Amino acid sequence: MHAPLATHLMRRVLVAITIVAMGSCGPTVSPTPSTAGAPIAVLGAENFYADLLAQIGGSRVTASSILNDPSADPHEYEANPATAKLVADSRLVIVNGIGYDNFMEKLLSASTKPDRVVINVQDILAVKDDVNVHVWYEPSTMPKIADAAAAALAKLEPQNAAYFSEQKAKYLAALKPVNDKIATLKAKYAGAPIAFTENVAGYLTDAIGLNVVTPPAFMEAIESGTDPAPADVATERDLLTGHKVKALVYNAQVTSPLTEQIRELAVSSNVPVVPVAETIPPSFKTFQDWQLAQLDELERALAK
Repeated sequence: MHAPLATHLMRRVLVAITIVAMGSCGPTVSPTPSTAGAPIAVLGAENFYADLLAQIGGSRVTASSILNDPSADPHEYEANPATAKLVADSRLVIVNGIGYDNFMEKLLSASTKPDRVVINVQDILAVKDDVNVHVWYEPSTMPKIADAAAAALAKLEPQNAAYFSEQKAKYLAALKPVNDKIATLKAKYAGAPIAFTENVAGYLTDAIGLNVVTPPAFMEAIESGTDPAPADVATERDLLTGHKVKALVYNAQVTSPLTEQIRELAVSSNVPVVPVAETIPPSFKTFQDWQLAQLDELERALAK
């Protein structure tokens, strides 16, 4: 073989090897879901669970929720025919349990489906009925529910198991900024005293290490819709007028004349008010966006 020809062939071989090598190191192709059949009807009793299902199910689900009104008290919700139809049509349902969405028990039993999967968050977390019901504020909760949801969706559509697994990974990755913010706040403000109107975000403030100094009986009375003892009300007011707390964390979704008075007293006492909610407000696209915004507001309050 002539030397120029040998050199030319060698160059072609090297180019081919380089192309193969580059291809093997290229970006991983995301699994494309099989679109055979209609998307799966899924339901979260609360809209943050519906959001989780929508993010993990992606294009293979149509997600609905029941408790999604930012001005309504979830504890007083009463089911209606439209709600019953949502439940009847759903093949995957997430309920909170712990007495928070008891109306779901009757709705589920009224429309049984042999292949329906029901994820009960209380069962997943293995907690008793006497814990704080707002478990979605506990940072470890949603990753556990994401695992259960991805497994349930894979059971309903085995051919799309890889797709659901990747969607779950994206969901968990989107939680990282929330967890990072919690760690940042804990490093700066652990031990800082705060007040509550009621214990909605207690799991979150516990994760940060904040010290809730509101009398527990005051918070329990507010949550149950009863009048707190005058001594507890006096203590709560003194925390604000005496500037003994860095912030008032206030349930903006479920209010009463007393909680409004407490909020106004905080404002007039120049104590920052941090509103929290029991469902994702419509101004936020995802659970992660909502949680991060609340943490940002808490950070601004603590920084003062």
